[in-house]
Amino acid sequence: MKRILILLVAALGISIAANAQSRALGLRAGYGGELSYQHSFGSNFAEFDLGWFSRGFDIVGIYDFVITGNGQVNLYAGPGAQLGFYNHYDGDARVNVGIAGQLGVEWNIPSIPLQLSVDWRPVYFLMHNDGFWYDSVGLGIRYRF
Repeated sequence: MKRILILLVAALGISIAANAQSRALGLRAGYGGELSYQHSFGSNFAEFDLGWFSRGFDIVGIYDFVITGNGQVNLYAGPGAQLGFYNHYDGDARVNVGIAGQLGVEWNIPSIPLQLSVDWRPVYFLMHNDGFWYDSVGLGIRYRF
């Protein structure tokens, strides 16, 4: 009986912890395609994206603060960083490091565990940048779990 009680308490604790830390996994389409993962921290969330485009790929990490919203529709913004690996037009392989920002709106569909988003992500490259700002508008679709 004692083991069953311990197992029930442990299962309840794991269930509460899993619900308190909602996550989402899906795709974001902008300049290229991205595999997108979000992890919530209270009302704010971190977003990690692995993107690919015609000449290479990049990894992006953004911490977004929910500016306003009700949990179903949220307006968010936040800072982050981007690391890219690509082939330049002259044939050289290059690495790029950038400071990123993000401003967007998301809709968590209440009847199904689906999230839709639209965001704008400007990036200022610190290496091989030629003073160039790169910005991308992205459309996202993610499964919340």
